[in-house]
Amino acid sequence: MSWGTELWDQFDNLEKHTQWGIDVLEKFIKFVKERTEIELSYAKQLRNLSKKYQPKKNSKEEEEYRYTSTRAFLATLNEMNDYAGQHEVISENMTSLITGELTRYVQELKQERKSHFHDGRKAQQHIETCWKQLEASKRRFERDCKEADRAQQYFEKMDADINVTKADVEKARQQAQLRHQMAEDSKAEYSSTLQKFNSEQHDHYYTHIPNIFQKIQEMEERRIVRIGESMKTFAEVDRQVIPIIGKCLDEITKAAESIDHKNDSQLVIEAFKSGFEPPGDIDFEDFTQPMKRTVSESSLSNSRGDGKSELKFGGKSKGKLWPFIKKNKLSLKLGAGPEDFSHLPPEQRRKKLQQKVDELNKDIQKEMDQRDALTKMKDVYIKNPQMGDAASVDHRLAELGQNIEKLRLEAQKFEGWLAEVEGRLPMRNEQARRQSGLYEAQNTSAVNSCAQDRESPDGSYTEEQSQETEMKVPATDFDDEFDDEEPLPTIGTCKALYTFEGQNEGTISVAEGEMLYVIEEDKGDGWTRIRRNEDEEGYVPTSYVEVYLDKNAKDS
Repeated sequence: MSWGTELWDQFDNLEKHTQWGIDVLEKFIKFVKERTEIELSYAKQLRNLSKKYQPKKNSKEEEEYRYTSTRAFLATLNEMNDYAGQHEVISENMTSLITGELTRYVQELKQERKSHFHDGRKAQQHIETCWKQLEASKRRFERDCKEADRAQQYFEKMDADINVTKADVEKARQQAQLRHQMAEDSKAEYSSTLQKFNSEQHDHYYTHIPNIFQKIQEMEERRIVRIGESMKTFAEVDRQVIPIIGKCLDEITKAAESIDHKNDSQLVIEAFKSGFEPPGDIDFEDFTQPMKRTVSESSLSNSRGDGKSELKFGGKSKGKLWPFIKKNKLSLKLGAGPEDFSHLPPEQRRKKLQQKVDELNKDIQKEMDQRDALTKMKDVYIKNPQMGDAASVDHRLAELGQNIEKLRLEAQKFEGWLAEVEGRLPMRNEQARRQSGLYEAQNTSAVNSCAQDRESPDGSYTEEQSQETEMKVPATDFDDEFDDEEPLPTIGTCKALYTFEGQNEGTISVAEGEMLYVIEEDKGDGWTRIRRNEDEEGYVPTSYVEVYLDKNAKDS
């Protein structure tokens, strides 16, 4: 099967067909190029998607990634980033192995095709020239033969005419012979030209054209093979990244299987456990016997006499229902707690202090490593002065020594607070609390960490609110009473059992043993409103004071 023998007369069709083949190759190149652009765009979108959902540094989201489920999600995001990278590899490989190679090949193919068809046209022009020469020789031979015939007829006519002189007859005879000679010469030339043309034509159709067409056929077959190989490469590029993509998907599956719901539940406990004990039972209040009402007995009564039935505490040592109290309305500022984390419940405070101690120890170790390295450098400089001036590092060594000492003092301070929380040191005001019978009650008098202020056993409290479990309780007139133009009447007195630092808006500082006036008793939120003088009033934790209501206030 050869184009040279089978398609010897289809030069124009072969030219069109080979051009169509190049067009197909260029179309495939364009297809692959667009595929690479899609892969790059897809990879970019995947990376942006992964980046969008990555936790922001130094944000609350980072803390959330201690749970196994969120860690698995983070692993999924990272694997998707690697997954995107494999699509970039696909794009790069297709560009280099297919688009780039085929583009160069197309240019070479066009040049080769142009050369072959140039040779074909040249061969056609040559055979056409030979044909024209043959035609010219043939026409000349034909003309000479006719001229010889006419000259012979004229000679015969002249020879038969008795009136013609011998000279004219001889002249006619010589002319006829000359014409016959010319015809013979033309015949010989025509015969030679014909043989030459037949030879050229034979070479043209059986040698030159078949060779040229064979080269064109080989060129076209190479094109077909090349596009087939490129299609295989197209598939192979994808196949090469399948194992890596499979590993990415396996890692995502592994991350999903690593999710431990029990562990996450335990982490929730560790994150939000306050360390307080649940409130104890409320004692029965016997109103048939006269008795002096204490703070815990009157803390939940309604001073406005609206007739609503409310729970009351029976004794000082009994806990309050702090987990169920409504959200505080004092516009407390979040995240502005004291340095010793005393605004947190015991368990959360212990964790924060331990975390701070660990961070300080890491900083100390880092500074000590730098100091050791500089000390070694100084020793080298002392032994080899040409390497450097030993005195040049003294300033930095002194600075590092100061930093280490400062960090150690800071660490000792936090370790002292940590020891206090863990019970290794006596708690502040512990003796006074035991004498007052409220030591145990303090562990249960703080407000729930998810919904309101907390009070800790060492006399501290917290305003921390949880955005995730904030209790939706209808607001009362609690937050509107700061705007009362008329001062509230005094309904009793109270004695401060402990010192309270009122650092937040709406609170008031009191000293242990100080006597103050009560202008609004506890409405169930754990706060009592008191007044020192006409200009100083605010809220204090109910468990920090002992309240003595006036008799008229009780009756009302």
